[in-house]
Amino acid sequence: MSYLALARKYRPRRFEDVMGQDHVVRALSHALAGDRLHPAILLTGTRGVGKTTLARIIAKCLNCETGVSAQPCGRCSACQEVDQGRFVDLLEIDAASNTGVDDVRQVIENAQYAPVRGRYKVYLIDEVHMLSKSAFNALLKTLEEPPTHVKFILATTDPQKLLATVLSRCLQFSLKRLPVAVIREQLAKVLEAESVSFEPGALIEIARAADGSMRDALSLLDQAIAFCGGQTLRRAVVEDMLGTAGRRLLFEILAALADRDAQALLACIQRLETQAPDYAALLNELAGALQRLAVLQLLPDAQTEDDDVELVALKSRFAPEDLQLYYQIAVHGRRDLPWAPAPRLGFEMTLLRMFAFQPDGADGAPAADSGAVRAAEPRAG
Repeated sequence: MSYLALARKYRPRRFEDVMGQDHVVRALSHALAGDRLHPAILLTGTRGVGKTTLARIIAKCLNCETGVSAQPCGRCSACQEVDQGRFVDLLEIDAASNTGVDDVRQVIENAQYAPVRGRYKVYLIDEVHMLSKSAFNALLKTLEEPPTHVKFILATTDPQKLLATVLSRCLQFSLKRLPVAVIREQLAKVLEAESVSFEPGALIEIARAADGSMRDALSLLDQAIAFCGGQTLRRAVVEDMLGTAGRRLLFEILAALADRDAQALLACIQRLETQAPDYAALLNELAGALQRLAVLQLLPDAQTEDDDVELVALKSRFAPEDLQLYYQIAVHGRRDLPWAPAPRLGFEMTLLRMFAFQPDGADGAPAADSGAVRAAEPRAG
C-alpha cells in the first residue's frame, strides 16, 4: 500500500477534531443541529487552516444515514465515501482551472438534478476568487435561490477579490491562522501515534516555520521524519533542515549587543558567514525576538512555554528604549535589504547600526548624537 502523507492521514473527520477554529465550528454545529444551514457558505483564510476539511465534514453532516446533525456517525457508507473522497454528491471544483462562464453554466445545469446517493448535493468551489467576472455573474442567481437539495461551499484565500454581490449572498466564516502552541500540541499527538520520539524544541521550530498552517506543519513534519531517518527528531537537525540554524546564534548576537561587546559581535558575524543562512529570514527573526523582549519586559505574565529560555534570560539586560530603537533598525534593515550590495552586507550593517546607536542619555556607553539617532528613523515623506 502506498504511503499516506501525514496531512491526509490526520485530517480531521469530525468537528471536535478541528483545532483553533472554535468560532466557526460552533456556528456551523448549531446550524446543522436544526438542519438550518445556509445554502451558500463562504470559508476564508490562509492555506492549510481547515477550509476544505470543514467543507467535507459539513457534507458528512448533511448526508449521514443517521440524519442531518453536527455529529455524523462516521461509519455509514455516506460518511466513509466522503472520507475516502469518492462520495458522488460531493462535487469538489477547482476554480483555478475552471474559471470560465461555461464551467459555471455546467454547474448550474447539473444542480437542478436531485442527489444520487444523499439528501443534499454539495458543491465545494475551491479558490473561488479565481472565477472570472462573467462566471461570478452567472452564478449569482443560483447562489441566491438554489434548489432545496443543493448547498454551495465556497473557499478562498483572497476574499478581497470577490464581488460584493457574491459576498452578500453568502454566510461568511473567517478561519484564523493557528497559534504556535496549537500546532505544536497537534504535532506531538501525531508523533506519539506514529511512535516517533522527539525533542520539544524541534516541534517548536516546525510550528514556527508553518506560519499558522496546520497542513504546512504536517508536511514539514513528514520531511523532518525522513530527514532524521526515523530517529529522534532533534532541534539541531530540524534547524539544519529548515535553514534556521542561525536563529540560535541570534541570542548570542543579542547578548553581545546588550554587553556592548564588539569582539563577541564580530565572532558571531563570522560564525554566521560559515553557515550561509537566509539573511532576510534572520532579520525577520531578529525583529521578532526584539519585539518579544519588549513584550516580556512590559508584561512578564505574557511568558509562555514556547519562549526560548535564552531569550527570556535577555529581557533584563536591555533598556526599554534600546529595544525600541533596535526594533526600528531591524525593520528598516529588512526593508532596505534588497538594495544592499549583498544580503550578508545588509545584515551586518544592521547589526553595526544597533551597536553604534543609542538613544540620547542612555546609560552605559556614550550616547550617540541626535543626528546619529535620527539616521535610524524613517524620513518624512
